[in-house]
Amino acid sequence: MTTPVLQIEEFSFHYANGRLALDRVSLRGEPGERIGLVGPNGAGKSTLLGHLNGVLYEERLMQGRVAVAGLEVNRRNLRGVRARVGLVFQNPDDQLFSPTVFDDVAFGPLHLGQDPEEVRRQVAWALAQVGMAETEERMPHHLSLGERKRVAIATVLAMPTELLALDEPTAGLDPRGRRELVALLSTLPQAMLVATHDMRLVWELCPRTVVLDDGRIVADGPTEELLQDAALLERHGLESPFAAPRRPTATAAQTGR
Repeated sequence: MTTPVLQIEEFSFHYANGRLALDRVSLRGEPGERIGLVGPNGAGKSTLLGHLNGVLYEERLMQGRVAVAGLEVNRRNLRGVRARVGLVFQNPDDQLFSPTVFDDVAFGPLHLGQDPEEVRRQVAWALAQVGMAETEERMPHHLSLGERKRVAIATVLAMPTELLALDEPTAGLDPRGRRELVALLSTLPQAMLVATHDMRLVWELCPRTVVLDDGRIVADGPTEELLQDAALLERHGLESPFAAPRRPTATAAQTGR
């Protein structure tokens, strides 16, 4: 059997104020597997992603186990875990903080102590993977939102990443930017856990879907089955990607009546 890229066992997390955010979550992901993580606002999706690379690590607030590529997420392993898990935030401006694109993409490998010449090659490779070659000297805040999202993905591709944890990757993109990003993600070989409200993205990208609500996994199965289960989606505040938008009703002022 292959080592799972993601293994979460009976994991619970309380915020410091005592509120239960994740309740006995168990989830296994295989190398290269793409999983959509959906649920209403406040379900715990972003909180779960934040525990995959230890961003929210606080031992006294946690129970259960999280492991990535066989490496348990604990204080001793945080550096190694963060090299294996590429967490891409919803807002790329939370991830891009350096004066140039090169500096942002090179930050992780340099922090790991890698040879500067090798880092330069990795940066060039990562930017080429996301269609942003030859942008190393550009300032991130001069890029479009779609371009900044691509650079944010490049920052994690420059690391020895085995799992991409993506938080609302298509949020804020126009239709063309969205199509380009979905096409890019579909070419990447890494396993992915994609937290999103974009149900069409899940349908197009992820063969498997997990529904999270109130901190619990309430469904886990093939995307083509779960996203066509209207009753399931409605119970958990979600809509099918095939639902026809409602036509607006004309007001009396609009009809002249």
